[in-house]
Amino acid sequence: MSTPDDLGHDDLGHDDLGHDDLGHDDLKPDDLKPAEHMDLLRAALAEDHATEDVTTAALVGAGRRASAEMLVKAPGVVCGLPLIAAVFELLDEAVEVQLLAEDGDTVGAGTVIARIDGPAAALLQGERTVLNFVQRLSGVATMAATYAEAMLGGPGIYDTRKTTPGWRALEKYAVRCGGGRNHRMHLADAAMLKENHLVAAYGTRGPDSIARAVRGLIEHSAAGLTLYIEVEDAKELDAAIEAAGEEAGRLVLMLDDFDIAAIRAAVARVRTMAPPRPQLEVTGGVTLERIEGLAATGVGRLSSGALTHSAPALDISLKIRNAS
Repeated sequence: MSTPDDLGHDDLGHDDLGHDDLGHDDLKPDDLKPAEHMDLLRAALAEDHATEDVTTAALVGAGRRASAEMLVKAPGVVCGLPLIAAVFELLDEAVEVQLLAEDGDTVGAGTVIARIDGPAAALLQGERTVLNFVQRLSGVATMAATYAEAMLGGPGIYDTRKTTPGWRALEKYAVRCGGGRNHRMHLADAAMLKENHLVAAYGTRGPDSIARAVRGLIEHSAAGLTLYIEVEDAKELDAAIEAAGEEAGRLVLMLDDFDIAAIRAAVARVRTMAPPRPQLEVTGGVTLERIEGLAATGVGRLSSGALTHSAPALDISLKIRNAS
């Protein structure tokens, strides 16, 4: 694992992030491999008792075939399209899917993103499962795009681990499709020091506990492992930097609920340092309403759990157009 990139400055005065410090920015939107998610797809179909669809069994003959379209009913960024064929093929390998868009595409209302042909029973049995995946992932991608566009070329927007259980890889992929960046994928990816760790380890918080924890992490973690350190004020920021010493380049200092003036002061503090410098990330209260002011501080990173935990599903429908 690499350390965070040094703070360089582009023409806008923002930190040059380069690639994500954990390497996840190297993953492209077309990296979705359905074969890696087959257990989840099977579980979703089983949850819906797809092969026991009493309505379809009663009304739709085994020989009936149908053609359907997937239609986007609101503008957004589509994601999860390779999963469409994977779901239907679990029900009937005779189903054929033609994708008319790619993951990461921005589409308008009324766009047909896929055509599906095959046994009518399979289309009906898999309809809701397919829509659940594509609507959810497209919603996350659209939310990430909304945040990313609001950056206006400024800091990067990062997700968190506030994801749906079992869906983390997919939801973080959706964030990338929308132009966002991935924070650590799991607990083994990087160290992240938060208030609960301080209280659990030392019984107290504050600058002294921060310094003690930073020294402990450097001593006991693998060389080069990224260390995310949550700080709540300038004293804790200074304590973390001073405790890290020559290892400060491994730090991502997470400014928790800092106001604009405090963020600017933190940016100024770090810019006085000789490389390797820590990265600064604003966390907590990162909303669309605050993006412009936060971006103007020169901080290099913003993170928000809203990219995943508050993204509404994109309105998409599946309509059978004809059957015979």
